[in-house]
Amino acid sequence: MIIEIEIENWKSFRDPTLFSMLASRERQHSERLARINKYQMRILPITAIYGGNASGKSVFFEAINFAKNFVTNGVKPEEQIPVEPYRLNNKFRYLPTKFRFEILVNEIVYDYFFAVTNEKVIEEKLTKTTSSSEKTLFHRQNDELLELEIPANDEGYLNYAFHGTHDNQLFLSNTVFQKIKLFKPIFDWFKNSLSLISPSGLSGPITALMSKDTPLYETIKNSLYRFDTGIIYLEGEPIPFESLPMDEKLRDDLRKAVTESTHVELVDAFRAERIVLSKKDGEIMAKKLVSYHQGSDGQNIKFELTDESDGTRRLIELLPGFYSLSSDKTEKVYIIDELDRSLHSLLTRQLLNLFLCSCNVESRSQLLFTTHDLLLMDQTLLRRDEMWISERNEEGSSTLISFAEFNDVRSDKDIRKSYLQGRLGGIPNVLINECFTPFNQKNGS
Repeated sequence: MIIEIEIENWKSFRDPTLFSMLASRERQHSERLARINKYQMRILPITAIYGGNASGKSVFFEAINFAKNFVTNGVKPEEQIPVEPYRLNNKFRYLPTKFRFEILVNEIVYDYFFAVTNEKVIEEKLTKTTSSSEKTLFHRQNDELLELEIPANDEGYLNYAFHGTHDNQLFLSNTVFQKIKLFKPIFDWFKNSLSLISPSGLSGPITALMSKDTPLYETIKNSLYRFDTGIIYLEGEPIPFESLPMDEKLRDDLRKAVTESTHVELVDAFRAERIVLSKKDGEIMAKKLVSYHQGSDGQNIKFELTDESDGTRRLIELLPGFYSLSSDKTEKVYIIDELDRSLHSLLTRQLLNLFLCSCNVESRSQLLFTTHDLLLMDQTLLRRDEMWISERNEEGSSTLISFAEFNDVRSDKDIRKSYLQGRLGGIPNVLINECFTPFNQKNGS
């Protein structure tokens, strides 16, 4: 679970910006808060981030996405680190970009920090927090390892791994790449637990949507019916692997990547197609996802996904993730940019209710999302500390602030009205207040 995230000098987030999932003293919806008793901590399961266009909502999403990719994939030794510092003041271009994640992994709190430029990792630190104290597991500055709290029998190997860590590589990542398991739970949290979905992105594997033998298939089939999409079921339609449009090098790579025990998913965002490759008896099988509707004569009629509306496709993309979040014992964290894209407000709200009704004191899953949907700004649905505002000042620098920090936002207040009146910030500063004038008329032509 995410406890806190702090970023600095990433695009429009020039100054240190703290985002917290720690619950305030508010009592509303307290039954769904995750309780971590040994830390005397309550963690929020959900957060909505509002704000005007270009306020920094998507920039915050991009910062977390960069951190995930840098931790789990890194860069090649000869490559630059693709950080993007604040550009509206030249001095920030040469200052490091900083990230700090305080997370709960296997009921243990870790604090992971790193500062990077395009050329190198400037600093990196991992701390483990117990109920009464903090313990630094390692602390690196440039090419020097300042602290290494490791059992003596492992220390030599870890020092060797550190000296093999390139300037543009994280020590945490390199230990895992070198098959050292000591810090693997933190690495695995970034790789497996943290999932980010862009406005045009996908929530995860769709293999379960193609196989009628899985429990998820039947659940999503029923959900698509209840959400009034007109779809009665989804199916994986076999297609010849050789007919897929790709160059021969990619085709050869896929032949090697697909095995009898693994599958590969291909996404054609332009054609809105999703294809699953598997292997049986040494031969590659390809299936694409299609939908079926019932015709007026009672016959089932096949639709390509391109025939479905944007909203229906978005729903198909999101449902596997929401059911994953709602499963017992899951520790998934989903961050979705523009959750409401192409969705009716009532559908979006129902998706949120699907997740929230599964949350309780033992839950360890979380959902963070950005949105413009004001119908979700409702205290019967979300607590004040579960709603945040992103705002950009006159210098182009973004900030994040929780509704819980506004003293006049009471639990019985129409928070939406205050927001639209500009009393909470986070709304566009629209300067045009007149009709557009045709160019030729404006110039007296």
